[in-house]
Amino acid sequence: MGVDEKSFEAVIILGHGSRVPDAGKDMARVAQRLREKYGYPLVEVCNMSRLGPHFPEIFEKVVKLGATRVLVVPYFLHSGIHLLLDIPEMLKEEAQKFPGVSVQMGRSFGFDEHLVDLLRERIEETKTLSDVRQLVLPPKEKYPVPEGQCEFVPMSPDEAAKYRA
Repeated sequence: MGVDEKSFEAVIILGHGSRVPDAGKDMARVAQRLREKYGYPLVEVCNMSRLGPHFPEIFEKVVKLGATRVLVVPYFLHSGIHLLLDIPEMLKEEAQKFPGVSVQMGRSFGFDEHLVDLLRERIEETKTLSDVRQLVLPPKEKYPVPEGQCEFVPMSPDEAAKYRA
């Protein structure tokens, strides 16, 4: 997609990433709707980790398309370690490669009254769904955990209490 010469601003929606192919397809649909509904000419999506595309390649792409200002919006709900450290560190590191480009990191979803309304919609639609015992799940082998990584980081309640203090 080309960018008209007046448009130097790019939006990058940054998700977590997953080992499930197409896990970010809804995020891509949001990007498409931002282009259609609000006229943002250059909106890209990427992931922080796991399957790509990843931030460094998408950042370089929008800069090569002429972006001199890049607005990065984390597609995250909670303000965990990724938002406190991992993402800002990654953005700062990549920004050093393009000193003439402004990079701004927006807020994550966090609390927003719109989320209250959306959750109410989800509650009401959930009432119409089947019991979870009737779900047919794909085999875990279809989504292998990369070597050296774990599926999730287990933490005992006692250990978690140390971080809450």
